[in-house]
Amino acid sequence: MNKLHASTIYLIMSGVAAFANATMFTTYALYYVSGLGLNPFQLVLVGTFLELTIMLLEVPTGVVADTYSRRLSVIIGVTILGLAYILEGSVSLVSEVVFQGALSLFVGVVIAEIIRGVGETFLSGASQAWLADEVGVDKMGSVLLKANQVTQVVSILGVLASVGLSTIALHLPYIAGGILYVSLGIVLVVFMPEKHFQKSTPEEKAALRDAIATFKGGLSLIRGRSILMAFLLVTLFIGAGSEGFDRLWEAHFITSLDFPSIGDFSAAVWFGIISVACNIFCFFTAWIAQKYLSFEDESKVARSMAIFTSLRLLCIVGFSLAGSFEFAFVSFILMAMTGTITGPLYDTWVNQNIDSKVRATVLSMSSQVNALGQTVGGPVVGLAASQFTLRVGLSIAALIQLPILFIYLKAMNKKNQDNRVPVMEQPNLPS
Repeated sequence: MNKLHASTIYLIMSGVAAFANATMFTTYALYYVSGLGLNPFQLVLVGTFLELTIMLLEVPTGVVADTYSRRLSVIIGVTILGLAYILEGSVSLVSEVVFQGALSLFVGVVIAEIIRGVGETFLSGASQAWLADEVGVDKMGSVLLKANQVTQVVSILGVLASVGLSTIALHLPYIAGGILYVSLGIVLVVFMPEKHFQKSTPEEKAALRDAIATFKGGLSLIRGRSILMAFLLVTLFIGAGSEGFDRLWEAHFITSLDFPSIGDFSAAVWFGIISVACNIFCFFTAWIAQKYLSFEDESKVARSMAIFTSLRLLCIVGFSLAGSFEFAFVSFILMAMTGTITGPLYDTWVNQNIDSKVRATVLSMSSQVNALGQTVGGPVVGLAASQFTLRVGLSIAALIQLPILFIYLKAMNKKNQDNRVPVMEQPNLPS
């Protein structure tokens, strides 16, 4: 069986994952609250268990990807995710049939989310490292933007599927999403190529020693390059601010603002409209960015990241302080559009500064730091929202991410200084 081109496979992966995620997560809050009866504190704990799992396992699974096979790591991750989502959609049935009701629905969801966390860690660093190896770092940004476009289109279809399935039964979106992920894993087994992967150490060495050496290599690389330390700090602050925002923005629309009376739509329908609008605008944003943004020049990538990150934080503040649905809606759409640009820019910038042999390990470390930020920052934002107002909590989510701009500026200044030094005088500086 002939393998497909790496960029084609990545687009397929992105499309299937986006459709499955939109199917599951558009109405997941209704499933959690109305279907399973989880209270707000349990909702927070579910996310905490997921992030703790990711934080603990990101580096070990990244080492596996660098030591054995990134293709294998991606396939394992996709399959585990599918099984976790199927379990999450079947938690009521499992509790009744297998445990005769002794297993609470909350515990069942937590177990499913922990399994999901394992799958996420196998997938996170390996997928980008595999793409960078197979298509090259210089072409990676273009592929990521195309993937963003595919994501926006299929997510619209996923939103429609979610609404349709949830009207039949609230758990069906999770079952459908899990089946899609498992099916994707089967497709990857047959068609996913891996032509340019090289093991991090000679094959005759023991596997455990390979893994340890790869992990140490990733740590040494980070310690030896201040710009990689800057990346990790950026990831930490992004995680700390994003977790609280992601869990509160829907509540802000519901409790702080009034939905328009047009069509007498329910809140669920309005959230579907918001999701579809985001996907449409983000699709065209990615198309424009692909035409006009430069991904080859590292300094231009860094400058663009600083600009669009500033805009994104302003949009978050605008959304937080919005006094009307219309203003909040526009702010949220603009925030999503800037995120469509900053994601591929950040991924490209990071990969431009990581050696291929430890790429998945370093990316997994980055995801681990992001999970740490979410675990710590999420409760801070949530506590502020509880003690004061949702507007205060969401504004703090933006303020937490403000140090990112100073890190970008410092990294850009250092890069400019390095470029002014003759090559013979800086043999150990990062490329």
